[in-house]
Amino acid sequence: MRVVIADDAVLLREGLVRLLTESGHEVVAAVGDGDALVEAVVAHRPDVSVVDVRMPPSHTDEGLRAAVEARRRVPRTPVLVLSQYVEVSYADDLLATTGGAGGGIGYLLKDRVAAIDEFLDALNRVAAGGTVLDPEVIGQLLVRRRRDDPLATLTPREREVLALMAEGRSNTAIARTLVVSDGAVEKHVRNIFTKLDLPPDATNHHRRVLAVLTHLRA
Repeated sequence: MRVVIADDAVLLREGLVRLLTESGHEVVAAVGDGDALVEAVVAHRPDVSVVDVRMPPSHTDEGLRAAVEARRRVPRTPVLVLSQYVEVSYADDLLATTGGAGGGIGYLLKDRVAAIDEFLDALNRVAAGGTVLDPEVIGQLLVRRRRDDPLATLTPREREVLALMAEGRSNTAIARTLVVSDGAVEKHVRNIFTKLDLPPDATNHHRRVLAVLTHLRA
């Protein structure tokens, strides 16, 4: 894959360059601020970008805003965002950029980079157009569940399936995780779409994204 890396921390940035290069990928640009990220995405049209949420000058959400702008300038460009802490609103804002256009999106804690195989798997899934969310983000979303939860009609098993969908898992991967058949997972996914009143005329991928957004905002 052709990868753009954006992180102002030189040590982490260079570490990612080395990790990805040794894994057989080509790092076409490694930058340290949001403006440079947008320029690199527009110039190189990478297969995926790895972006730190907090970058100069204020070290708040410049990386996220740059990722959103990059996806506006180059629709469907896959982006995997890394964050030091769980910030649910950032994940929500990033997922909102999918809309009907698709394109891979990921939000992981930086600690996950140390689990190299898991990080590379997440990167591959985002590059392939999947949606990957850190399990800790999912956990905090569950804690924040409100009484008027739109997911209240879902069964416990359907909630499990939706949480795994939010991590970017395919139906086959969900079936393996829950030790059930592919057919059972497909039935649960159809039930989720129906109970969340997601439009049947949308593509299956779009409905998965809408389901994940509902999960985030509940």
